[in-house]
Amino acid sequence: MNTKKIYFRKLFVLFLVPAILILISSLFHSAFSQEWRWLRIGELQCYFSDRGSEVEGEGYGNMTNFFSWPAQYGVVEQTTTRQKCMWIGCKDFYDSRQSKSLSVKVVGIGPRDCEERQNMIFEQDIKVIGKFFHPTVIVDDQKANHLDNYEQLDDTDDSLPCDRMIIIKINTSIGISVTKKILAFSHPDHSNYFIYDFVFKNTGIYDRAGKSYTQPLKDVYFYWVNRYAFSGESLTAYSQGWGANESSWGANTLNHAFGNNPSAPEFNDPNSILYKMRAYYSWYSPNDARQVSYNEDWGCPNQLDDGVMSSAKYAGCVTLHADTDVGNPTDNIYQPRTTWYVSSDEGVWSASVSQTDEIYMQQRYDFMREGHPSRSHAELIAANYLYAQEYELVDTDRNVGGGTSQGQGFGPYTMAPGDSVHIVFAEGVAGINRQKNREVGGKWLQYFNGTGKPELLMPDGSITTDHNEYKKAWVFTGKDSILKTYQNAIKNFQSGYTLTQPPPPPQNFTVKSGGDRIILSWSDNADSAPNFDGYVIYRSEGNVMDPKTVYEQIFDCSAANVVHQYDDTSAVRGFDYYYYIQSKDDGSNNNGKPLKSSLFWTATNIPAYLRRPAGEKFSDIRVVPNPYDIRARSVQFGEDFQYDRIAFYGLPPECSIKIYTERGDLIWEKDHNDGSGDELWDSLTSSGQIIVSGIYIAYFETPEGESVYRKFVVIR
Repeated sequence: MNTKKIYFRKLFVLFLVPAILILISSLFHSAFSQEWRWLRIGELQCYFSDRGSEVEGEGYGNMTNFFSWPAQYGVVEQTTTRQKCMWIGCKDFYDSRQSKSLSVKVVGIGPRDCEERQNMIFEQDIKVIGKFFHPTVIVDDQKANHLDNYEQLDDTDDSLPCDRMIIIKINTSIGISVTKKILAFSHPDHSNYFIYDFVFKNTGIYDRAGKSYTQPLKDVYFYWVNRYAFSGESLTAYSQGWGANESSWGANTLNHAFGNNPSAPEFNDPNSILYKMRAYYSWYSPNDARQVSYNEDWGCPNQLDDGVMSSAKYAGCVTLHADTDVGNPTDNIYQPRTTWYVSSDEGVWSASVSQTDEIYMQQRYDFMREGHPSRSHAELIAANYLYAQEYELVDTDRNVGGGTSQGQGFGPYTMAPGDSVHIVFAEGVAGINRQKNREVGGKWLQYFNGTGKPELLMPDGSITTDHNEYKKAWVFTGKDSILKTYQNAIKNFQSGYTLTQPPPPPQNFTVKSGGDRIILSWSDNADSAPNFDGYVIYRSEGNVMDPKTVYEQIFDCSAANVVHQYDDTSAVRGFDYYYYIQSKDDGSNNNGKPLKSSLFWTATNIPAYLRRPAGEKFSDIRVVPNPYDIRARSVQFGEDFQYDRIAFYGLPPECSIKIYTERGDLIWEKDHNDGSGDELWDSLTSSGQIIVSGIYIAYFETPEGESVYRKFVVIR
C-alpha cells in the first residue's frame, strides 16, 4: 500500500472521524444514539462509550478499542485492545416485561454488540469533568492542540481527585442502575492507567421509559472481559505491515491471573511486589504466522526496517476494592471470585444475544461465577510448550478459536431494593520505553541481518551474545513494569488520590514561524506553583505522535533563570517542527526526581517551519528543487514518508499561487499572505491526489496584477 495513502487514512481516523462523530452525537442524540468521550491527557489514551463498555467494531470505523500506549507514538498505531464486555447476572428473577419468573437473568453489553442490547442497556448520561480547561495552543495563528479535536469538557472542578473524570450512568433490564466513573491522571508516574469506579444500585428500573419493579436480587455477579490484541503498529491495515493478522484479534495473546489465593506466601509478604495484589496481565507471545522463528518473534520486531518492537508491552487489570457485602463497604480480599479465561470466539460472545432464553443466560451466568482455574492461561501454554493459538483442551469453551480473553467476576451479592455494591479496579499498559525499544530492537536487527555484533547488555547487567535471549529478556521486563503500574494505582487509590502534583502546564503556548527562527512563548501561571523550577521544551522533526517520531530536548530553564520565550534558531529550512513545553518542579517531593506536567497538554499538531523574508522583485521567485526527483528525497527535505515537498522561494508578501499541468489543468492553488517569501507544497492536488511525473507550471500573481510563470519538472 502507498505509504502516503496510509498516512491520510490514519489522519482521517485520528481527526476527521472523531469530529464527525462528535457533531452527530451532539446534534442527533436520542434514546438509541451513542456517544463516545476521549481521555487523552496521558501516555494511555482511549475513548469510552456511554453504554458502559466498548465493544468490537464500534466507534471509529475499525475493529479496535484503542487503549493505546505509549500514545505519543501514535494512538492508532499503539492499540492493545480488541473488545470488552460488562455483564450483570442473578438467579430467580421475576421478569416483569414477560410477566414470568426466570431461573437466571443475565444482561450486559459486549464483547460484540447486538440488536437486543438496546433492550438491556439504557443510556442515561455521559459527561467529562476536568480539573481545569486544557491550555490554549496556537501555531501561526491557528489552534494547534489535539485536545481541541477530542476533548469535550462538560464542567470543571478544581477539587477533582484526578485531572479528568468521565461519569457514565445507565439503567439495565435486570433492575440495576450503574454509575461508572473513569479517572485519568496526567501525573508522569500515573498516566498509564485508568481507574474504574463502579456503583451498582438495585433501583428496579427495567426499561428505557424508566418503569420499575422492585424485587430483591439473589446471587448477583458482575463480570468483565478484556480481549487484548498487541499487533499495534506492526499492522497499518489488513496484511499491511510486518505483523501477522492473527495478532490483531489476539490469537497469540497470553493471559495470567494471580492473587486469588489470600493464603499464598507472596500475597501476605509485605516485601513482595505481589503483596495483597489481585490482578491479571496479558502480553504478546510468538506468532507462527510471522516470517521469523519462535525465539525471534518475542515483542514482534520489525525485521524489515529498524527492529522496533510493536508489542513489547503488557496490559491488564488490578482490583482496588470490592465490597464485602451490601452494607459492608470493607474490601473483600477474596474478590474477584472468577478469574477464568475463555476462548474469544466462544458462543456466549455471539451477537445473537437473548435475555429471554434461560439456557443461553445460564451459560453466561456459569462463566461469571466459574471460580479460579488451577493454572492460568499462560501457565497452561508454558506447560505444553505451545503457541498461544495452538493449545488444545477437552473443554470446548476454551478451544473454539479467535484467541483467548481474560475474565473477572465479582459476587455473589444479594441486593434488596435500594442496596448498592461498590467495585473499583484499575486497567493499565506498561513496558519498555520507546528509547529502549529502539535500542534493543536495533541491536537485535544487526545480529538478525548479520550486519553487526554490538554489545548486548541484559537487564540484570550481564553481557550476552544471544541476540534473541537479549531481546526476550528486555521484553519480559514489561512484567515488572505492569506490576509497578498496579502498585502505583493501589497506592493512589488507598491514599484517597492525594498525589504530589507537578506544576500546571502553561495556560497559553504560542509558536510563530519566522524567517530565521521559530519563536515560542508561554504564560507564567506555573511560576507560582509549589517547588516550581522552570520549563523544558521538546521538539520533533517532520512528524508528531507517530511511531517514527523522535522527541529531542531543545530548551531548559530553572526558577533562577526563568523566561517565557525561546527562539529556536537551530531549525533548518524546509522541515516541519512540532513542539511541547512542560512545567517542572525541583523534585523535592519526589525523591529528587523532578515532576513534569504532561506533554499532551501542550503538544502541537500543526507544523511550524522557517520562512524567508519576502522577495524584492518577481525575478527572485524560484522553485526548489527543480527538477524534483523522488530518488533524491533524502538530500532534499528529508526521508519522512509524509512529504514529497516542493518549495517556492522569493515570493512577494502577498500573491496567489496556482499550479497547472503542462496541458493547462489547474491542480492546486493557494493564497500566500503571511508576509514571508516562502510557500511549501506537498505535491498533492487540491483533491488530495499524488501528482505524477511530468512538467508543471507555477503561476504567481500579486494583488496589483503583476504576474510571472515558473516551469518545473517532477520525476517519480
